[in-house]
Amino acid sequence: MFEKVVIANRGEIALRILRACRDMEIKTVAVHSEADRDLMHVGMADESVCIGPASSLESYLNIPAIISAAEVTDATAIHPGYGFLSENAEFAEVVESSGFVFIGPKSETIRMMGDKIAAKKAMEKAGVPCVPGTNESISEDMDRAKDIASDIGYPVMVKAAGGGGGRGMRVVEAEEDLVEAISVTRNEAGAAFNDDRLFIEKFLQNPRHVEFQVLADQHGNAIHLCERDCSMQRRNQKVIEEAPAFGITAEQRERIGASITEACRQIGYRGAGTFEFLYANGEFYFIEMNTRVQVEHPVTEMITGIDIVKQQLLIAAGEKLTFKQDDIKIRGHAIECRINAEDPYKFLPCPGKVTHFHCPGGPGIRVDTHLYNGYTVPPYYDSMIGKLLAIGHSREGAMTRMRGALHEIVIDGITTNIPLLQDLMMDDVYVNEQHNIHYLESKLSS
Repeated sequence: MFEKVVIANRGEIALRILRACRDMEIKTVAVHSEADRDLMHVGMADESVCIGPASSLESYLNIPAIISAAEVTDATAIHPGYGFLSENAEFAEVVESSGFVFIGPKSETIRMMGDKIAAKKAMEKAGVPCVPGTNESISEDMDRAKDIASDIGYPVMVKAAGGGGGRGMRVVEAEEDLVEAISVTRNEAGAAFNDDRLFIEKFLQNPRHVEFQVLADQHGNAIHLCERDCSMQRRNQKVIEEAPAFGITAEQRERIGASITEACRQIGYRGAGTFEFLYANGEFYFIEMNTRVQVEHPVTEMITGIDIVKQQLLIAAGEKLTFKQDDIKIRGHAIECRINAEDPYKFLPCPGKVTHFHCPGGPGIRVDTHLYNGYTVPPYYDSMIGKLLAIGHSREGAMTRMRGALHEIVIDGITTNIPLLQDLMMDDVYVNEQHNIHYLESKLSS
């Protein structure tokens, strides 16, 4: 096992990684920006290294600075968390070539899954169901593009091959809008991802977002930890997640689970990962794979009892998975609400000093956060400041506990999205399992 791990991230995920390392008696190095000197995990780590100014580009995205921090502290491995450099193939490659272990997949796997076209080809080969569309980039020939879109059937989605985070995609309702959509999306993709390749696929109008958690080791073993529903979204950003996903049958779970674990074996996947699907009319359609730990991983931990971050560390250290697919059992239902420092309805970031923080408790409640009384939320990073989770014997029981926890939690001094989350926990459409990925934006615009 590793002697010392660099935690190349910040906030609640950095603290989550530190706690997993502490449980495994692994020493930790917290790298941080000048703005993050007072983060909780920085004070708790065995060592800390300031790697640059507040700007992410000069700190958490500064590859040479992170490598230097690992070198001067004699670390053996680097955990990227999520966001920042976690799905950056170049970073993974530099980590490995510098003599450290990257706690995640191989760089070539990250690169393949980051390319939506290459990922789709790999999934089709493994028998994973995909959204109908092209598996090659479309050329500059607009007549050919029109033929492709017509064959697929409108509405279609024009997507960037190297896109992510909800950028580089446009819905096209009719042929007369296709050429402009391709032009705008190509320019956006080139500027944002330095890759202007595009592809076209069917636009599913009212799907849910259902994703499967996987773990795979370097010895050819792969399992899935069942699925999560992440359909409550705004601008492609998740707001509420839950596991297991409602309305999914055991047969569907077994069928999709078998296809994605086979895909892991075929591509030589290593570590924790997530296969994301659109789910409509009883069918699954693969959209992408996230080659890292997800923000919403705790809901899966709560229903399976498996510590996903610890498994990442064990797998990266070369260990074999110690359980098989038949060992994975679902126990209860878990819900996660993302707590953001933002206006609950306008969604404008609201950084500032936390004057009072009270953490809710009771049976079945979990809080993952780096907040404490007197902490100042900086304006430089993502607005998420924590995750509130509840588990019950049923979905109804989990919602009841979540409602109580949302009324008990206190975060004074800054504005948060807690009022929106309280509203959604009482929303008839959500309660009755009738929402899809477009529901929240529709609700807020009405």
